[in-house]
Amino acid sequence: MLGKLIGILHEVIPGARRIAILLNESNPSHALLWAGAQSACAVLGLVALRVVASAPAQLGAAVEQIVRQRSQAVAVVSDGMYFAERGKLQELLQTTHLPVAYALRDHVVAGGLLSYGADLSASYRNAAKYVDKILKGAKPVDLPVEQATKFELVINLKTAKALGLTMPQSLLLRADEVIK
Repeated sequence: MLGKLIGILHEVIPGARRIAILLNESNPSHALLWAGAQSACAVLGLVALRVVASAPAQLGAAVEQIVRQRSQAVAVVSDGMYFAERGKLQELLQTTHLPVAYALRDHVVAGGLLSYGADLSASYRNAAKYVDKILKGAKPVDLPVEQATKFELVINLKTAKALGLTMPQSLLLRADEVIK
């Protein structure tokens, strides 16, 4: 999904070459996310810039690093801490005047430019089906592990306008939700 998110961000700002990837090193998926980001950027001829914030107190320094590295756009990986701190994170990133793409819709509702990721509502409904099966006697070990199958693209046109960006019509047509 991170590769797809970076691809969509590149579609919006094709001239950007330096993409900051915001990562949380305390996340067990950190190494895989960074490797995926590097791979996606390499395929598109982009430079992936590693920026780490593993605690809320590190978010300000991470944003300063994004600016120092002359980033032209930012991709924020899916992470519980970033989700919990989405208001603060969005406020800090707005000061950069850079396009920022997220993995979760809630970041876009908070003012981010766009998101592409799993539809959390669909995931919660699926989890409820598992709970129902367990309550009816199924053993959790016997239930298959399922990955998300429904993904959503959300675009914030108000943020795009504030950044002076024109969203490609092809992207707007593919969007599941456009916030005006």
